[in-house]
Amino acid sequence: MRVAVVGAGIGGLTLGLALRARGIEVDLYERADELREVGAAVALSANGSRELYRLGEASGATGGRRLGDALDRVSTMPTALIYRDGRSGERIAAHPGGEDYRRRFGAPYWGIHRVDLQQTLAGAFGHEHLHLSRSVSGIGDDGRSITFADGSTVTADVVVGADGVHSVVREYVAPGSGPVYSGTSAFRGLVPRSALPSLPDPLAIQFWAGPDAHLLHYALGGVERDDDTVNFFAVLCGPERWDGGNQEVPDGELLAAFAGWHPAVVEMLAAVPQSPRWPLLSQPHLTRWTRDRVALIGDACHAMLPHHGQGANQSIEDAVVLADLLAAGDADGDVDGALADYPRRRRARTRAVSTSAWDTGTLLHLPDDDVDGLKARDARFEGYLDANAWVHEYSATSGTAAPTTKDAA
Repeated sequence: MRVAVVGAGIGGLTLGLALRARGIEVDLYERADELREVGAAVALSANGSRELYRLGEASGATGGRRLGDALDRVSTMPTALIYRDGRSGERIAAHPGGEDYRRRFGAPYWGIHRVDLQQTLAGAFGHEHLHLSRSVSGIGDDGRSITFADGSTVTADVVVGADGVHSVVREYVAPGSGPVYSGTSAFRGLVPRSALPSLPDPLAIQFWAGPDAHLLHYALGGVERDDDTVNFFAVLCGPERWDGGNQEVPDGELLAAFAGWHPAVVEMLAAVPQSPRWPLLSQPHLTRWTRDRVALIGDACHAMLPHHGQGANQSIEDAVVLADLLAAGDADGDVDGALADYPRRRRARTRAVSTSAWDTGTLLHLPDDDVDGLKARDARFEGYLDANAWVHEYSATSGTAAPTTKDAA
């Protein structure tokens, strides 16, 4: 069997590695002319990092180390997960990170530059079957051919769309079903820790909550990166409508939205030039993930809000599950059955994660006069890690919770 994957982001590269590890021939087609940073950083929790460890020996850029070990060296493990009041800075709740998290869930939580993750995965996959500057214009009527913008075509036994929230492949599988604007938008930035003297717990992943806005940040770096960078993601309610693309907004609009917040928040946002404004999009639940011999993974079929940091992790899970099913289908001669099983294995979990991320975003933006809501929010944040252990302990390879130190106890 030969598989063609459209898109060489985190999901597409993981799928390529997973398929090849299972003996399946695979080619990746990426529209960009080089693998470069799109978005500043990414957080990977144990349900994603454990699968990258399982992908085995890496090559080339990773120096022969196992893929997980190579990623360890360019990542930072947050020391804790902390929720704070955005104005006072008071801790609402805190949960252990670092090695405590790793022992509990059996794999690390990583903060990593997105370009480091993508290039490490690409280094492990190699260049022979990674085709850049191949912009896809459509899928053939037979579901087994890809047409590119230059008019050329390729055929495969299975085609997978890993081409993100604005997927071209999705139009073949589920025509007319695109992502919708959530009513919230965001600004990004990378700030050196040396520019943040007021920041408490600089190595923790932290949410600062307030009316109609919140700030998320976490440290990046790793032993092979000589930096002390903090990645931030500032989310605002509005604008009411979004007409497409990223918006350039007047200088100072972001800082104005966070006026009166804790000095550490203002310090962070003021430390770098204001970025464009990004829409936060969410994919309405698709009833169809496959059609003929075409399947979707990651943001192409379940783009979700980032408030659980699960977009990349769910793409990794999709890739591993689909690779397992295709390998089994190839072995027993039932590829169509394998593709039919794929959404049955993944749909309920991704819907649950997506719904939970949406709910978390609402909690982070509660108004000051919602006293009962704030009390309930604080209780939710205090119980976050136990209540959401089902997200972190999941093993895509087995389809069940991975053994944890808490289970062993």
